[in-house]
Amino acid sequence: MSHIPHTAPAQTHPGRLYHYFLGGTGSAEVDRVAAAEVEKVTPTVRTMARVNREFMHRTIAYLAEHGIRQFLDIGSGIPVEPNLHQIAQAVTPEAKIVYIDNDPGVLARASGLLNSDSQGATAILEADVTQPTTILNALTLHETLDLDEPVALSLISVMHFISDRHHPYAAVATLLDALAPGSYLVLSHSTADFAPRTTSAAVRVYRASGMDPQPRTRAETLRFFDGLDLVAPGVVPPHRWRNPGSPAPAVMDAEVGFYGGVGCKP
Repeated sequence: MSHIPHTAPAQTHPGRLYHYFLGGTGSAEVDRVAAAEVEKVTPTVRTMARVNREFMHRTIAYLAEHGIRQFLDIGSGIPVEPNLHQIAQAVTPEAKIVYIDNDPGVLARASGLLNSDSQGATAILEADVTQPTTILNALTLHETLDLDEPVALSLISVMHFISDRHHPYAAVATLLDALAPGSYLVLSHSTADFAPRTTSAAVRVYRASGMDPQPRTRAETLRFFDGLDLVAPGVVPPHRWRNPGSPAPAVMDAEVGFYGGVGCKP
């Protein structure tokens, strides 16, 4: 992978905040300032990040175990091991992964950290989920993945940063339309269903930092899976998705404030 020049960011970015809340060291001062404000109003934000990451681990391992060999991870952020390609390639070393993010600084840090298994392939691409045709037309994508074969589209903790004015449902539908039958959507999404006051306070902080988040209800999250066959147990808080090691008390739902699900394209 080619080196992407890095300069100090003037504004924070969801991918760098996620990295920070996971305990990563690749954040900038602007991110740490924003993160401190988020933690004031959402003290469980690190739990949210960890649960989302564990959900990614379980879903990718599940799909790799069920024959998926290609993965398109949008909103990849700065890598925190184990990364998606490490999870997939631990099951199937020949797995191929394309990581996508819209922040050049994130990509600059990621490009030197993504070491693929020699039997598979890993590539990284600067693009934005709100411009899906740019992703689908990218040479890097087609050099790495075969869209005539099933692909897992991963959107972990991404789409709640895309407000309705940027047509999030149409963007996801365009991406899925280009994928072969047997492809999957893996998605987690913030919600105010469990802790509306806390979520509203966090939204105000994110907007003050230059982002435009839009938490969605379970019904609104389900819309991303229109036309797909949901994998049991469906769209649920992510710590409840095929997680036999966790009793998941009800209070955990409010601490996490997310839904997650996996759907298969018929």
